[in-house]
Amino acid sequence: MTERVCVVGAGAFVPARTISNERIARAIPGWSAERIEEKIGIRERRFLWDFDDETGRAIPPPDDVAGRFYPATNTDMCEVSLRQALSRSGVEAKDLDALFVVTCTPDAPHFNHDAMALHERLGLREDAFALVVDDGCGGTPYVLDLVRKMMQGGRFRTVAVVASAFTSPLVNREVYTDELPPTPGRPKALNAYLSMYVFGDGAGAVVLRSQPGEEDGPGILSSFSGNAYAELVTRRGGGMLKLPYQPGRTRPSDMAFVVDGFKVARSYPEYMQKCLDAVTTPALREQVKRYYFHQPNKRVMDSFVNRAGLPKEAVACNVDRIGNTSAAGMLILLAEDLEAGRVALGSGDLVVVAAVGANVHYGAQLVRL
Repeated sequence: MTERVCVVGAGAFVPARTISNERIARAIPGWSAERIEEKIGIRERRFLWDFDDETGRAIPPPDDVAGRFYPATNTDMCEVSLRQALSRSGVEAKDLDALFVVTCTPDAPHFNHDAMALHERLGLREDAFALVVDDGCGGTPYVLDLVRKMMQGGRFRTVAVVASAFTSPLVNREVYTDELPPTPGRPKALNAYLSMYVFGDGAGAVVLRSQPGEEDGPGILSSFSGNAYAELVTRRGGGMLKLPYQPGRTRPSDMAFVVDGFKVARSYPEYMQKCLDAVTTPALREQVKRYYFHQPNKRVMDSFVNRAGLPKEAVACNVDRIGNTSAAGMLILLAEDLEAGRVALGSGDLVVVAAVGANVHYGAQLVRL
Protein backbone atom coordinates (compact mmCIF):
# COMPACT_ATOMS: atom_id res chain seq x y z
CA MET A 1 0.00 0.00 0.00
CA THR A 2 1.16 3.52 -0.77
CA GLU A 3 -0.31 7.02 -0.49
CA ARG A 4 -2.01 8.13 -3.70
CA VAL A 5 -3.47 11.52 -4.64
CA CYS A 6 -6.92 10.57 -5.92
CA VAL A 7 -9.77 12.39 -7.62
CA VAL A 8 -12.71 11.63 -5.37
CA GLY A 9 -15.31 14.05 -6.73
CA ALA A 10 -16.06 16.53 -9.50
CA GLY A 11 -18.84 19.02 -10.13
CA ALA A 12 -19.84 21.68 -12.62
CA PHE A 13 -22.21 24.52 -13.30
CA VAL A 14 -23.11 25.75 -16.79
CA PRO A 15 -25.78 28.47 -17.14
CA ALA A 16 -29.00 27.63 -18.94
CA ARG A 17 -29.11 30.84 -21.01
CA THR A 18 -28.09 29.99 -24.59
CA ILE A 19 -26.63 32.78 -26.72
CA SER A 20 -26.72 32.12 -30.46
CA ASN A 21 -24.16 33.35 -32.96
CA GLU A 22 -26.83 35.60 -34.42
CA ARG A 23 -27.39 37.37 -31.09
CA ILE A 24 -23.75 37.86 -30.17
CA ALA A 25 -22.86 39.05 -33.68
CA ARG A 26 -25.68 41.59 -33.51
CA ALA A 27 -24.53 42.90 -30.13
CA ILE A 28 -20.80 42.85 -30.96
CA PRO A 29 -20.36 43.45 -34.72
CA GLY A 30 -17.31 41.98 -36.39
CA TRP A 31 -18.06 38.64 -38.00
CA SER A 32 -21.39 37.31 -39.24
CA ALA A 33 -23.05 34.42 -37.43
CA GLU A 34 -22.12 32.10 -40.31
CA ARG A 35 -18.49 33.18 -40.25
CA ILE A 36 -18.26 32.59 -36.49
CA GLU A 37 -19.27 28.95 -36.92
CA GLU A 38 -17.10 28.53 -40.00
CA LYS A 39 -13.96 29.96 -38.39
CA ILE A 40 -14.17 28.62 -34.82
CA GLY A 41 -16.81 25.86 -34.90
CA ILE A 42 -18.89 27.41 -32.12
CA ARG A 43 -22.66 27.51 -32.68
CA GLU A 44 -23.66 28.99 -29.31
CA ARG A 45 -22.37 29.79 -25.87
CA ARG A 46 -23.88 29.93 -22.36
CA PHE A 47 -24.15 33.18 -20.39
CA LEU A 48 -25.23 33.74 -16.81
CA TRP A 49 -26.12 37.40 -17.47
CA ASP A 50 -28.20 38.57 -20.41
CA PHE A 51 -27.40 41.56 -22.62
CA ASP A 52 -29.20 44.17 -24.69
CA ASP A 53 -28.90 43.34 -28.38
CA GLU A 54 -29.42 46.95 -29.45
CA THR A 55 -26.91 48.64 -27.13
CA GLY A 56 -24.47 45.73 -26.90
CA ARG A 57 -24.27 46.02 -23.11
CA ALA A 58 -24.51 43.39 -20.36
CA ILE A 59 -27.63 43.44 -18.19
CA PRO A 60 -26.80 42.65 -14.55
CA PRO A 61 -29.44 40.75 -12.59
CA PRO A 62 -31.25 42.94 -10.04
CA ASP A 63 -29.69 43.33 -6.63
CA ASP A 64 -31.82 41.29 -4.27
CA VAL A 65 -31.05 40.91 -0.59
CA ALA A 66 -33.45 37.98 -0.34
CA GLY A 67 -31.17 36.00 -2.63
CA ARG A 68 -33.77 35.04 -5.20
CA PHE A 69 -31.32 35.69 -8.03
CA TYR A 70 -28.94 32.78 -7.64
CA PRO A 71 -26.55 31.98 -9.15
CA ALA A 72 -25.73 35.51 -10.34
CA THR A 73 -21.97 35.87 -9.82
CA ASN A 74 -18.68 34.09 -10.37
CA THR A 75 -18.59 33.08 -6.71
CA ASP A 76 -22.12 31.68 -7.00
CA MET A 77 -21.14 29.50 -9.98
CA CYS A 78 -18.05 28.28 -8.12
CA GLU A 79 -20.16 27.46 -5.07
CA VAL A 80 -22.62 25.34 -7.06
CA SER A 81 -19.82 23.35 -8.72
CA LEU A 82 -17.89 22.88 -5.48
CA ARG A 83 -20.93 21.73 -3.51
CA GLN A 84 -21.66 19.19 -6.25
CA ALA A 85 -18.05 17.95 -6.19
CA LEU A 86 -18.12 17.61 -2.39
CA SER A 87 -21.43 15.78 -2.52
CA ARG A 88 -20.15 13.37 -5.15
CA SER A 89 -16.96 12.77 -3.15
CA GLY A 90 -18.61 12.25 0.23
CA VAL A 91 -16.14 14.78 1.67
CA GLU A 92 -17.32 17.41 4.16
CA ALA A 93 -16.29 21.01 3.53
CA LYS A 94 -14.67 21.15 6.98
CA ASP A 95 -12.31 18.36 5.87
CA LEU A 96 -10.71 20.55 3.19
CA ASP A 97 -7.17 21.64 3.99
CA ALA A 98 -7.03 24.11 1.10
CA LEU A 99 -9.21 25.66 -1.57
CA PHE A 100 -7.77 27.07 -4.81
CA VAL A 101 -9.95 29.09 -7.20
CA VAL A 102 -8.46 29.35 -10.70
CA THR A 103 -9.96 32.26 -12.63
CA CYS A 104 -9.16 35.50 -14.45
CA THR A 105 -12.72 36.79 -14.03
CA PRO A 106 -13.30 37.03 -10.25
CA ASP A 107 -16.15 39.06 -8.79
CA ALA A 108 -13.57 41.30 -7.10
CA PRO A 109 -9.90 41.36 -8.09
CA HIS A 110 -8.15 41.76 -4.76
CA PHE A 111 -7.52 39.99 -1.47
CA ASN A 112 -8.55 36.52 -2.74
CA HIS A 113 -12.16 37.69 -2.68
CA ASP A 114 -13.87 34.76 -4.41
CA ALA A 115 -11.89 32.08 -2.56
CA MET A 116 -12.51 33.77 0.78
CA ALA A 117 -16.23 34.09 0.01
CA LEU A 118 -16.40 30.35 -0.74
CA HIS A 119 -14.43 29.62 2.43
CA GLU A 120 -17.06 31.47 4.45
CA ARG A 121 -20.11 30.13 2.62
CA LEU A 122 -19.07 26.49 2.98
CA GLY A 123 -17.78 26.83 6.52
CA LEU A 124 -14.20 25.70 5.96
CA ARG A 125 -11.91 25.44 8.96
CA GLU A 126 -10.12 28.61 10.03
CA ASP A 127 -6.75 27.02 9.23
CA ALA A 128 -7.80 25.89 5.71
CA PHE A 129 -6.07 27.92 3.02
CA ALA A 130 -8.20 29.90 0.52
CA LEU A 131 -6.43 31.41 -2.49
CA VAL A 132 -7.40 32.79 -5.91
CA VAL A 133 -4.95 31.90 -8.67
CA ASP A 134 -5.17 34.52 -11.43
CA ASP A 135 -4.89 32.28 -14.45
CA GLY A 136 -6.61 31.39 -17.70
CA CYS A 137 -7.02 28.39 -19.94
CA GLY A 138 -3.89 26.50 -18.87
CA GLY A 139 -4.36 27.19 -15.17
CA THR A 140 -6.21 24.07 -14.06
CA PRO A 141 -3.64 21.34 -14.78
CA TYR A 142 -0.90 23.80 -13.79
CA VAL A 143 -2.47 24.22 -10.34
CA LEU A 144 -3.32 20.50 -10.11
CA ASP A 145 0.38 19.74 -10.59
CA LEU A 146 1.24 22.22 -7.84
CA VAL A 147 -1.40 20.76 -5.50
CA ARG A 148 -0.27 17.19 -6.14
CA LYS A 149 3.29 18.08 -5.17
CA MET A 150 2.06 19.80 -2.00
CA MET A 151 -0.09 16.80 -1.07
CA GLN A 152 2.78 14.40 -1.67
CA GLY A 153 4.77 16.50 0.79
CA GLY A 154 2.26 15.53 3.47
CA ARG A 155 0.97 18.99 4.46
CA PHE A 156 -2.43 18.61 2.79
CA ARG A 157 -4.68 15.57 2.80
CA THR A 158 -7.80 16.96 1.09
CA VAL A 159 -7.87 19.86 -1.39
CA ALA A 160 -10.48 21.38 -3.68
CA VAL A 161 -9.61 23.09 -6.96
CA VAL A 162 -12.35 25.22 -8.51
CA ALA A 163 -12.05 26.90 -11.92
CA SER A 164 -14.34 29.42 -13.59
CA ALA A 165 -14.99 31.74 -16.49
CA PHE A 166 -17.44 34.65 -16.18
CA THR A 167 -17.70 36.28 -19.59
CA SER A 168 -21.22 37.67 -19.71
CA PRO A 169 -20.63 40.80 -17.56
CA LEU A 170 -17.92 41.81 -20.04
CA VAL A 171 -20.35 42.33 -22.94
CA ASN A 172 -19.71 45.91 -24.05
CA ARG A 173 -19.80 47.03 -27.66
CA GLU A 174 -17.42 49.94 -27.15
CA VAL A 175 -14.80 47.69 -25.55
CA TYR A 176 -15.08 44.65 -27.81
CA THR A 177 -15.27 46.45 -31.16
CA ASP A 178 -12.06 48.31 -30.36
CA GLU A 179 -8.66 46.88 -31.29
CA LEU A 180 -5.14 46.71 -29.94
CA PRO A 181 -2.81 48.81 -32.11
CA PRO A 182 0.24 47.21 -33.77
CA THR A 183 3.37 46.66 -31.70
CA PRO A 184 6.97 45.92 -32.71
CA GLY A 185 6.27 42.21 -32.32
CA ARG A 186 2.88 42.34 -34.03
CA PRO A 187 2.64 44.44 -37.21
CA LYS A 188 -1.17 44.26 -37.46
CA ALA A 189 -3.89 45.55 -35.16
CA LEU A 190 -5.65 42.87 -33.08
CA ASN A 191 -9.46 42.95 -32.98
CA ALA A 192 -11.17 42.35 -29.65
CA TYR A 193 -14.49 40.93 -30.88
CA LEU A 194 -13.16 37.36 -31.28
CA SER A 195 -13.07 36.96 -27.49
CA MET A 196 -16.76 37.71 -27.17
CA TYR A 197 -17.57 35.08 -29.82
CA VAL A 198 -15.35 32.43 -28.22
CA PHE A 199 -15.94 32.53 -24.47
CA GLY A 200 -18.85 31.45 -22.30
CA ASP A 201 -19.66 31.20 -18.59
CA GLY A 202 -19.18 28.18 -16.37
CA ALA A 203 -17.46 26.68 -13.36
CA GLY A 204 -16.01 23.29 -12.52
CA ALA A 205 -14.58 21.77 -9.37
CA VAL A 206 -12.59 18.73 -8.35
CA VAL A 207 -11.84 17.29 -4.90
CA LEU A 208 -8.50 15.56 -4.37
CA ARG A 209 -7.69 13.30 -1.42
CA SER A 210 -4.46 11.62 -0.37
CA GLN A 211 -5.32 8.07 0.67
CA PRO A 212 -3.71 4.62 0.84
CA GLY A 213 -3.97 2.61 -2.35
CA GLU A 214 -2.44 -0.11 -4.47
CA GLU A 215 0.07 0.67 -7.21
CA ASP A 216 -2.55 -0.15 -9.85
CA GLY A 217 -5.36 1.60 -7.97
CA PRO A 218 -6.97 5.03 -8.39
CA GLY A 219 -4.82 8.15 -8.33
CA ILE A 220 -2.91 10.72 -10.35
CA LEU A 221 -0.36 8.48 -12.06
CA SER A 222 1.72 11.23 -13.64
CA SER A 223 1.61 15.01 -13.63
CA PHE A 224 3.44 17.81 -15.42
CA SER A 225 3.46 21.58 -15.79
CA GLY A 226 5.55 24.19 -17.54
CA ASN A 227 5.97 27.84 -18.42
CA ALA A 228 6.56 29.63 -21.70
CA TYR A 229 6.31 33.25 -22.72
CA ALA A 230 3.81 34.40 -25.32
CA GLU A 231 0.77 36.65 -25.05
CA LEU A 232 -1.94 34.34 -26.34
CA VAL A 233 -4.51 36.48 -24.56
CA THR A 234 -3.95 40.12 -23.62
CA ARG A 235 -5.72 42.31 -21.12
CA ARG A 236 -3.84 45.54 -20.65
CA GLY A 237 -6.22 47.30 -18.26
CA GLY A 238 -5.97 47.15 -14.50
CA GLY A 239 -2.92 47.09 -12.30
CA MET A 240 -1.02 50.25 -11.47
CA LEU A 241 0.14 50.98 -15.01
CA LYS A 242 -3.27 51.15 -16.70
CA LEU A 243 -5.73 52.59 -14.23
CA PRO A 244 -8.87 53.72 -16.11
CA TYR A 245 -8.84 57.18 -14.57
CA GLN A 246 -5.34 58.03 -15.81
CA PRO A 247 -6.05 60.30 -18.82
CA GLY A 248 -4.31 59.27 -22.01
CA ARG A 249 -3.05 55.93 -20.69
CA THR A 250 -6.01 53.69 -21.56
CA ARG A 251 -8.37 52.95 -24.42
CA PRO A 252 -11.51 50.76 -24.52
CA SER A 253 -9.68 47.64 -25.72
CA ASP A 254 -7.44 47.76 -22.64
CA MET A 255 -10.43 46.44 -20.69
CA ALA A 256 -11.00 43.56 -23.14
CA PHE A 257 -9.59 40.06 -23.02
CA VAL A 258 -8.12 40.03 -26.52
CA VAL A 259 -7.33 36.61 -28.02
CA ASP A 260 -4.53 36.41 -30.57
CA GLY A 261 -6.14 33.73 -32.73
CA PHE A 262 -3.05 33.19 -34.87
CA LYS A 263 -0.78 32.62 -31.87
CA VAL A 264 -3.32 30.28 -30.25
CA ALA A 265 -3.64 28.16 -33.40
CA ARG A 266 0.13 28.01 -33.80
CA SER A 267 1.07 27.29 -30.18
CA TYR A 268 -1.75 24.97 -29.11
CA PRO A 269 -0.52 21.82 -30.90
CA GLU A 270 3.07 22.39 -29.78
CA TYR A 271 2.32 22.63 -26.06
CA MET A 272 -0.50 20.09 -26.04
CA GLN A 273 1.82 17.53 -27.61
CA LYS A 274 4.38 18.33 -24.90
CA CYS A 275 1.67 17.67 -22.33
CA LEU A 276 0.69 14.34 -23.86
CA ASP A 277 4.29 13.18 -24.20
CA ALA A 278 5.02 14.13 -20.58
CA VAL A 279 2.26 12.04 -18.99
CA THR A 280 1.69 9.20 -21.49
CA THR A 281 3.38 7.02 -24.08
CA PRO A 282 1.92 6.03 -27.47
CA ALA A 283 1.17 2.56 -26.08
CA LEU A 284 -0.47 3.98 -22.95
CA ARG A 285 -2.70 6.27 -25.00
CA GLU A 286 -4.47 3.20 -26.35
CA GLN A 287 -5.70 2.54 -22.79
CA VAL A 288 -6.97 6.08 -22.15
CA LYS A 289 -10.76 6.12 -22.10
CA ARG A 290 -11.32 9.90 -22.20
CA TYR A 291 -9.28 13.01 -22.89
CA TYR A 292 -10.27 16.30 -21.24
CA PHE A 293 -8.47 18.99 -23.19
CA HIS A 294 -8.67 22.75 -23.06
CA GLN A 295 -10.88 23.77 -25.99
CA PRO A 296 -9.73 27.14 -27.40
CA ASN A 297 -12.29 26.58 -30.15
CA LYS A 298 -13.56 23.51 -31.95
CA ARG A 299 -11.51 24.00 -35.12
CA VAL A 300 -8.19 24.31 -33.27
CA MET A 301 -8.88 21.33 -30.99
CA ASP A 302 -10.15 19.09 -33.80
CA SER A 303 -7.03 19.87 -35.82
CA PHE A 304 -4.80 18.87 -32.92
CA VAL A 305 -6.73 15.66 -32.26
CA ASN A 306 -6.29 14.65 -35.90
CA ARG A 307 -2.62 15.62 -35.88
CA ALA A 308 -1.96 13.66 -32.67
CA GLY A 309 -3.74 10.58 -34.05
CA LEU A 310 -6.16 10.36 -31.14
CA PRO A 311 -9.56 8.64 -31.53
CA LYS A 312 -12.16 11.39 -31.87
CA GLU A 313 -14.72 9.47 -29.83
CA ALA A 314 -12.35 9.48 -26.83
CA VAL A 315 -11.92 13.27 -26.80
CA ALA A 316 -14.66 15.01 -24.80
CA CYS A 317 -16.01 18.17 -26.41
CA ASN A 318 -18.64 20.77 -25.54
CA VAL A 319 -17.09 24.01 -26.82
CA ASP A 320 -19.42 24.09 -29.82
CA ARG A 321 -22.48 24.39 -27.55
CA ILE A 322 -21.27 26.16 -24.38
CA GLY A 323 -18.24 28.13 -25.60
CA ASN A 324 -14.68 28.25 -24.33
CA THR A 325 -14.93 28.22 -20.53
CA SER A 326 -11.21 28.80 -20.00
CA ALA A 327 -9.78 27.09 -16.90
CA ALA A 328 -13.16 25.54 -16.09
CA GLY A 329 -13.54 23.62 -19.34
CA MET A 330 -11.72 20.39 -18.45
CA LEU A 331 -13.45 20.05 -15.08
CA ILE A 332 -16.86 20.70 -16.65
CA LEU A 333 -16.18 17.95 -19.19
CA LEU A 334 -15.17 15.50 -16.45
CA ALA A 335 -18.26 16.31 -14.37
CA GLU A 336 -20.51 15.89 -17.44
CA ASP A 337 -18.99 12.48 -18.15
CA LEU A 338 -19.43 11.37 -14.55
CA GLU A 339 -23.07 12.50 -14.63
CA ALA A 340 -23.67 10.66 -17.91
CA GLY A 341 -21.87 7.50 -16.76
CA ARG A 342 -19.23 7.62 -19.51
CA VAL A 343 -16.59 7.27 -16.79
CA ALA A 344 -16.95 6.43 -13.11
CA LEU A 345 -15.01 7.08 -9.93
CA GLY A 346 -13.48 3.86 -8.64
CA SER A 347 -13.84 2.18 -12.04
CA GLY A 348 -10.16 2.25 -12.94
CA ASP A 349 -10.89 4.29 -16.06
CA LEU A 350 -7.80 6.10 -17.36
CA VAL A 351 -8.31 9.76 -18.32
CA VAL A 352 -6.02 12.60 -19.35
CA VAL A 353 -6.42 16.28 -18.44
CA ALA A 354 -4.30 18.72 -20.48
CA ALA A 355 -4.30 22.43 -21.28
CA VAL A 356 -2.28 25.41 -22.43
CA GLY A 357 -3.24 29.05 -22.33
CA ALA A 358 -2.73 32.71 -21.53
CA ASN A 359 0.89 33.82 -21.13
CA VAL A 360 1.75 30.73 -21.01
CA HIS A 361 1.01 28.05 -18.41
CA TYR A 362 0.56 24.48 -19.58
CA GLY A 363 0.22 21.12 -17.87
CA ALA A 364 -1.33 17.67 -17.84
CA GLN A 365 -2.32 14.76 -15.60
CA LEU A 366 -2.85 11.08 -16.27
CA VAL A 367 -5.49 9.93 -13.80
CA ARG A 368 -6.89 6.55 -12.90
CA LEU A 369 -10.42 7.16 -11.62
